[in-house]
Amino acid sequence: MKLISVNIGQPTAVQIGQRMAVTGICKHPVPGRVRVTAQGLDGDHVLDRKHHGGPDQAVYIYTREDYDHWAEALGAALEPGTFGENLLIGGLESAGVQVGERFRVGSVLLEVTAPRIPCGTLGARMADAGFVKRFARARRPGFYTRVLEGGDLGRGDEVTRAPAPAEAPTIAELFDLWYEDTPSRATLERYLHSPLAVRLRRNLEERLADARSS
Repeated sequence: MKLISVNIGQPTAVQIGQRMAVTGICKHPVPGRVRVTAQGLDGDHVLDRKHHGGPDQAVYIYTREDYDHWAEALGAALEPGTFGENLLIGGLESAGVQVGERFRVGSVLLEVTAPRIPCGTLGARMADAGFVKRFARARRPGFYTRVLEGGDLGRGDEVTRAPAPAEAPTIAELFDLWYEDTPSRATLERYLHSPLAVRLRRNLEERLADARSS
């Protein structure tokens, strides 16, 4: 696996429905090496701190194989950073990655924490309000990671992968669970044993409490 591009976002105004919002989703490749800390990539802007960013969602990764799917589906190649990813990696598909897997990129060590859940900002980025549902149906969400070891990385770096425990959920399983109305208690309890991002963990804990009280 290789790092294909490193992408940084600057504050950009986009139209989301009837309102204007400033977002960091519009990311573009940058040259050279980029420093990565527990908060993410130097120079990258995260504006909606309620739903994005933070130590458990510090770096968002998408894959060349997922981009290939969209190029075929949309009939056009897309530039790196189109989906707001910080890192574009070649050599895997995001759906099969497990929470708790670790990726060494340059001198940086990352741990997978959650799938990306699409929102209206993605629709605005793609100039298509219906794209949010299309992205969900494709089940190619990419994944968030926390930074276990900071350092620097750059285009062309080798990427190595360390497995998660065998019972850890995949990104696709967690993505599907987000849209499931009545997940089983056993599934929720099992998934909560993994090192999930804090926002996702809170969601699953609340749903488990509801399941136990029903």
